[in-house]
Amino acid sequence: MTKLISLNALWDSATPTELVFSPDKLAHLPELAKRYLEHAIAPGTKIASAVRLKMHGEIKLKNWIPFTAEQVICWEHGLIWSATAWMNGFLPIVGSDCIIDGIGGMQWKLLGLFPVMTASGTDLTRSAIGRLQTESVWLPSVFYGDDVSWTSTELSDLDSNLHSSFVVQGDRAELDFTMDRSGRLKTTKLPRWGNPEGAEFHYVDFGGILEQEGTFGGYTIPTRLRVGWYFGSNRFESEGEFFRATLA
Repeated sequence: MTKLISLNALWDSATPTELVFSPDKLAHLPELAKRYLEHAIAPGTKIASAVRLKMHGEIKLKNWIPFTAEQVICWEHGLIWSATAWMNGFLPIVGSDCIIDGIGGMQWKLLGLFPVMTASGTDLTRSAIGRLQTESVWLPSVFYGDDVSWTSTELSDLDSNLHSSFVVQGDRAELDFTMDRSGRLKTTKLPRWGNPEGAEFHYVDFGGILEQEGTFGGYTIPTRLRVGWYFGSNRFESEGEFFRATLA
């Protein structure tokens, strides 16, 4: 199990930079990648290495239960998602999921006192890295670097497919987006290590629908989304979707 650190400690560990976003430096990218980045980051915005978010929504265990949460993504070190969910509408389960410096873990306690779920190990770590890769959409600055490769396809007069390939926490992400003509992301998808069937871990299509967006400090990011396994198939709606969140 990774050593637990606080949200504040992870946030404070981010390395500050004076680098700013300049559309002039995107000339070598495919047109659709430029369109996304110019939509997501305003000119002159400092290139962030971390983001801090508050959210609320529902998570599906056996049934859908409400939660509130705070999250920090620090691209150098990982992420912490700290949340409170309410079983039966009134029993709080308090805990966190994290991936820090290549080690993943989760720890949840009823009433904040009685352990109900603790997990770690290589499979959980690989799955947590997949979560970090997916949630890179909340830190668009990571796509501004030279270590991201892009391919793109026009799907129709309205939508396009954009594929990004990059390495984070030692694992290569193959992350697909669909986006509209303005550069707004509509869906995200990648193969993520997991065991949604409860059996052996394996790669499963994972992703979500990005329903709304908002602009904060020069960054335009998804603010409402639905996420789960088997994305892109009918199984997503019937059994794969397990997370719905709206940024506060």
